Amino acid sequence: MRGRARIPALAAVLALLLLPLTGPAAAADGPAVKLSASQAGTGGSVTARGSGWRPGTLLMLLICGRATPSRGVIGGTNSCANGDGRAVTTDTRGSFTRKLPVAEPPVPCPCVVHVATVTGAKAEADAVLQVAGHPVAPLPAETSGGRLSILSDTRLTGSVGVLTWFGAPPARTLEFTAGNVGTTPVKDPVFRVGTAHGVFAPQWDEQQWHGTLAPGGKALVRLPVELSAGAHGDYTVSLGYQGKVIAEQPWGVGRPWGVTLFWLLLCLVVPAALFRAGMAVVDRVRPRRPGGVRHRRLPRSLPRPARSRASGPDPAPTLPWFTQDSVPGGPAGRLSAPHHDSPTSPPTPTPKGPT
Repeated sequence: MRGRARIPALAAVLALLLLPLTGPAAAADGPAVKLSASQAGTGGSVTARGSGWRPGTLLMLLICGRATPSRGVIGGTNSCANGDGRAVTTDTRGSFTRKLPVAEPPVPCPCVVHVATVTGAKAEADAVLQVAGHPVAPLPAETSGGRLSILSDTRLTGSVGVLTWFGAPPARTLEFTAGNVGTTPVKDPVFRVGTAHGVFAPQWDEQQWHGTLAPGGKALVRLPVELSAGAHGDYTVSLGYQGKVIAEQPWGVGRPWGVTLFWLLLCLVVPAALFRAGMAVVDRVRPRRPGGVRHRRLPRSLPRPARSRASGPDPAPTLPWFTQDSVPGGPAGRLSAPHHDSPTSPPTPTPKGPT
């Protein structure tokens, strides 16, 4: 009997010992964030401590207005103080500690410290923060009844045009299938399309889809997406609805090589044109030769004038300082060097030998 009484007592003791161990495990199931203070004023700072995140994940910490942990950030990052945000990377256990300066968001409170992943799978968490001195306004009424859901993967359609190759804004169409999983129709829903380059926050643009989705109905939604002129690199297209990001799609934009080719040609053509203009100016200001005629050398490739057959054969070539009439002795003269034969010249002495 005593042995049987000890078994329930041991089980109760083990349950009490294991209860503290199961509490943190349950809390670590999802990402969470806690603040060192629930209220702070502008110019101060709070320390955020997170747990339950993926190891080695880059996170962004922002103070956002018009937000609660239950409804999230209404309006997305446009409701946050983006200029005073901080980034942090989780450790091997998925935890982090980061000091965050307190700044007033662009919209009224209620405010939260919003922590979200920058790359990889989407994960986020919020912690309530009261910004002292910042105005407070009630949240907009939450719509009930109709609720939209993405029933297919998002995809970007379109092709690269010739103008895009020369720096025109790249444009695509974001397509997805949306369905109404609520109990009332959804008419003309407003989506938010954001484009982000690298690790920067997305730039959001509100676009309204014209149509009505009945309860249980679905439709193909097409929303245009356009980047700035000359954009290239890796981009991420985000789709948001009612303040939440519901889909993301990567987009690799090629470099506009036509612009590079244009600048290369410009660097070659402009110096050549300046050189030709300078040579033309030098040719005009060059002083004239005596006689008022500029000397121009004829090209060597000009053909020689043709001689008629009636003119006869070409004369024999002569030296420039002799002609046929000026050769001493005439044509039949001697070919030896000229000498004086005048009577007044002294006779040429001749050697005399013995006779």
